[in-house]
Amino acid sequence: MKNKSLSLSNTAQDHSSLASRRKYHVQRFPLAVFVLFYLALNPVIATVAAAAPEVIASADLAHMTLEELGNIEVSSVSKKMERLGDAPAAIYVITRKDIHRSGATSLPEILRLAPNLQVARVDSSQYAITARGFNSTTANKLLVLIDGRSVYTPLYSGVFWDVQDVLLESIERIEVISGAGGTLWGANAVNGVINIITSKSNDTRGGLVSLGVGNTKNGARVSYTAKLNENASYRIYGKKINRDNTVRANGTETPDAWHKGQLGFRTDWANSSDTLVLQGDAYDGSIDQAKYDVKEISGNNLLARWDRTLQDGASLQVQTYYDHSRRIYPGTFGESLDTYDLDVQHGWHWGNSHDIVWGGGYRYSQDAVTNSTVLAFLPADKTLTLANLYAQDNIKLAENLQLTIGTRLEHNSYTGLEKQPNVRLAWKASDQTLLWSSIARAVRTPSRVDRELFAPGNPPYTLLNGGPNFQSEKLTAYEIGYRVEPSAQASFSLSIFYNSYDKLRSLELTGGALPYVLGNMMEGHTSGVETWGSYGINEWWQLKAGYTYLKKNMHLKPGSTDTTSLKSTDTDPSHQFSLRSMMSLTQDMDLDFSVRSVGGLPGSSVPAYVALDGRLGWKIAKNVEMSVSGFNLLDKRHPEFGTAPNRSEIGRAYYVRVLWDF
Repeated sequence: MKNKSLSLSNTAQDHSSLASRRKYHVQRFPLAVFVLFYLALNPVIATVAAAAPEVIASADLAHMTLEELGNIEVSSVSKKMERLGDAPAAIYVITRKDIHRSGATSLPEILRLAPNLQVARVDSSQYAITARGFNSTTANKLLVLIDGRSVYTPLYSGVFWDVQDVLLESIERIEVISGAGGTLWGANAVNGVINIITSKSNDTRGGLVSLGVGNTKNGARVSYTAKLNENASYRIYGKKINRDNTVRANGTETPDAWHKGQLGFRTDWANSSDTLVLQGDAYDGSIDQAKYDVKEISGNNLLARWDRTLQDGASLQVQTYYDHSRRIYPGTFGESLDTYDLDVQHGWHWGNSHDIVWGGGYRYSQDAVTNSTVLAFLPADKTLTLANLYAQDNIKLAENLQLTIGTRLEHNSYTGLEKQPNVRLAWKASDQTLLWSSIARAVRTPSRVDRELFAPGNPPYTLLNGGPNFQSEKLTAYEIGYRVEPSAQASFSLSIFYNSYDKLRSLELTGGALPYVLGNMMEGHTSGVETWGSYGINEWWQLKAGYTYLKKNMHLKPGSTDTTSLKSTDTDPSHQFSLRSMMSLTQDMDLDFSVRSVGGLPGSSVPAYVALDGRLGWKIAKNVEMSVSGFNLLDKRHPEFGTAPNRSEIGRAYYVRVLWDF
């Protein structure tokens, strides 16, 4: 059995130093309730998960019509609640019903349901997820939020998907916006925004036990929700997931098995004018690797948000959170990151024509890295700050014509002040039809990888010598869109975009020879089409389909010595198609299928593939539901991302789940 102690190549003293700087074991679970709850729950979950199938949530199982879907209120487009049918952006909403009937057991699997995302599974725990191109395991142009908490890492400006998780049964909806969102959401909202929103604790009552087992994974989830008094309620939960090793093309196993436990809570309090939310999570896990000891991942977060309704429709929101993450990769690096964030937002009406939202925020991060002989971040410890001030005005030009203008001023530790403006025009041609267009600017600010990465980890740095002059990557985005609901049974959305990029990351030789330095000598443009729609054939059968087309034209600027970066950007399918069929065979039985066709990835020679997933679910008793799901049913296995010959291939999988709610 692998030793769980740290064995980085630069000796155990580095680990001791890092631990003393960050006091990992004191910070791992800051709340006593987390410790007690986890110790009580984890043995139960582990025992039951090994013996019985996982349960699916009984989230809202009522059949939502397409007309009701168009009336869903979303908040990610304008930072205020508005009808999905009126939101002037390429936004797709994944509902509770979608999540429940997909059979998915993780957030990345759920995100496959959004036709405006590119989602590729890399191995047991890693995913490559992006919108409108530039996908990789370290994709850095997509901003992800969980209940308003940014899960971006300043290490590489992306998301570690192996630790992003919530109780799936608690998700109210996931809003997926493809396109620039820098004005409202800030740096790294370049190609899109994913906003994962969980339900209020007073939306449900009672307990839930969910157990599952399959040929490649097993897991368990438990939760309990109750009232504290007439104005307050709480929800607590715990979950455990285990995934087996993946397999290479030659049939040998890749040692990448993934094990993770998580627990959390949410409390909600409300009166006639105020609401208060306090929520937090803690997790701990491990990932196998071929050499050295297992990777260790752990962390916790705590968020508080206060909303007040003011006079004349005005509103005030104050949100703050703390996030701690710890990641130890023996043989490569170790990291501890602490983030403190404060955000204030005020919305108000000026006359009959102006709907204004403005605010500001400040983020303070302390990042500490343990270096190895393979790579180094210099300096090892870094303090980063991010301050912003933004404002956006929705101007009613006519009864059915709206102009939106806004900008964000954002100051970061590397490049100073960055500006991210946008202009958007929306025409409500009828109650069922919306046309809109936009021009926006967004930036991807430097990360520690861009400025402070050296290889090998000890001098002289003969391979990579950092990027001392690396600047922000810049995007100017042009977009037009059309959304229509021709009937209560049908909806359709179409977006056409053109993105112009400048100062993209390149790998430049120093004086024509090694070492490399990171520069900004790449530019180019992408263009494409995104379209999706839904059609209710009758009350018990609904179809959903989506298609994306992406064309990229990247080139190096004169004087560049880069010979590799162009190929590394060619990791996106030019075509992607999906079709979902959801049938309610009886009141107690559902049958669902989904097909996705994904084009090949020329940059890494990943071939095109077609995947079929299916799920049969039925209520076997009043409070008990069982489902059987199958994934990748058309072939034994196929690659979705990475470079041969050592890349993992994703195989056919089956999963049985049982739900008991009480």
